[in-house]
Amino acid sequence: MTRLYRPLLQELGITYTQYVTLLALWEQDGLPVKGLGSRLYLDSGTLTPLLKKLEAAGLVNRIRDGADERVLRVYLTEQGRALQMQAANIPQELCRVPGIDLQELEELRVRLQSLHGRIHHQVEEESSDGYRHEP
Repeated sequence: MTRLYRPLLQELGITYTQYVTLLALWEQDGLPVKGLGSRLYLDSGTLTPLLKKLEAAGLVNRIRDGADERVLRVYLTEQGRALQMQAANIPQELCRVPGIDLQELEELRVRLQSLHGRIHHQVEEESSDGYRHEP
């Protein structure tokens, strides 16, 4: 799937992982790094270099929260917000690939999120009490 995105994202100068990170920020700017990592299912070892690259490209800023210095928040820059307009047509462009249907992709995304949620819930239960629970 990421290969389908590659030529579209190359025009914008970003990778697929950077794109999904920006998607999350376009949806909700100013997320804490920890919350962004949870939302993207990325650990800090992956997320920190990713955010540094986005920051070096001028697309985001990482800023300490004024109310709690321990919290680092990620904000879009003007350039990062402007990129949203350039990327707006990417889902429609994917539908030009023969055999790809936007509705079908959306249904798959919802199903995968649901599956991931159930798996995450199961893992959390197992790690909270140390026992494996049978479904």
